[in-house]
Amino acid sequence: MIHTILDTDLYKFTTSYAYIKLFPYAMGTFSFKDRDDTAYTDTFLKELQEAVDSLAQTVLTAEELEYMTRHCRFLPRVYWEWLSSFRFQPEKVSIHLDEDRHLNIEITDYLYKATLYEVPLLSIVSEIKNRSLGNVADMDGILCKLSEKVALSNRHQLYFSEFGTRRRFSFEVQDKVIDRLKEAAEYCTGTSNCHFAMKYGMKPMGTHPHEWFMFHGAQFGYKHANYMALENWVNVYDGDLGIALSDTYTSGIFLSNLSRKQAKLFDGVRCDSGDEFDFTDKLVARYRELGIDPTTKTIVFSNALDFGKALDIQEHCRSKIRCSFGIGTNLTNDTGFKPSNIVMKLTQCKMNVNQEWRECVKLSDDAGKHIGSEAEVRACLYDLRLGQQIEPLC
Repeated sequence: MIHTILDTDLYKFTTSYAYIKLFPYAMGTFSFKDRDDTAYTDTFLKELQEAVDSLAQTVLTAEELEYMTRHCRFLPRVYWEWLSSFRFQPEKVSIHLDEDRHLNIEITDYLYKATLYEVPLLSIVSEIKNRSLGNVADMDGILCKLSEKVALSNRHQLYFSEFGTRRRFSFEVQDKVIDRLKEAAEYCTGTSNCHFAMKYGMKPMGTHPHEWFMFHGAQFGYKHANYMALENWVNVYDGDLGIALSDTYTSGIFLSNLSRKQAKLFDGVRCDSGDEFDFTDKLVARYRELGIDPTTKTIVFSNALDFGKALDIQEHCRSKIRCSFGIGTNLTNDTGFKPSNIVMKLTQCKMNVNQEWRECVKLSDDAGKHIGSEAEVRACLYDLRLGQQIEPLC
């Protein structure tokens, strides 16, 4: 199911390199969560373990190394040369079913390596789950619906990227969807998947994930997390990869922390939870407050979007701020079957082997999607003066 180490999202590599450059001794644990509380079978578990074991055979080829070196100028050749020697270690991936048959997966390693497991593991789980349920993709139906989406994008000049690796129906479905996008979508700006970017001559898309901010929150405090995470990103990439993720500790906290320097330096902001229309108005107001013309900036929306909703958001942004869309599941798993609602998040980290583990927390603008223990989430909310916003935990 994972044919190459490039069959993952670009931001896994950019984040891996950032850890190598700034925090080479930092360690972390990524933990799996199925928000649907699915009861899995022993047959599923056996097939999952076999697929994870096969990851050990996944390598970066010489051809892939040369491609990524040429097409990702922000990552030095030495990183891709290191990656060519990297091998997944299945023995570091803990997999089991609990007494309620809920799936538990954890991977602990140095963060520059651990981060690389997240997307492949999620895509494997999604594909095996569909197979175990007997779900069969109707490619004619999928491509017919895709043609309608592409026609809407072309008609309304709706810019979007394909972000669908982690919850795809299958590798095959994603492959055929991207093939059609390359052929017909005039305003598809690229794909987050590096393998398909290489295969179809598309631009690989992505910047940084929530884990980057969660690591900073755990190590440097929640009040300073957004500012320090962005400062350190600039220290690594010097202005490249300039779309800042806004919602790790709620977008309200992000906007209040956003400095004039960072607002000027970053090309824009990614909105991954909450009310997109409200966020747009607040971000535009913040840019104006900082003396920045918001029409020179971009919002990338990426929260469970379909093309109809994206069009509504685009109309709301018109004449206010530029916008683009990262669309995932609605492209690679719009099959008529219920997509998996699965995540893997950084749950603990430490700066080096001698430090005690520190719990990681993510707050969401969506009710009920905070991540972390109840005690640590409450501590984070209190520290950020958000104590009244305590929601059920993910």
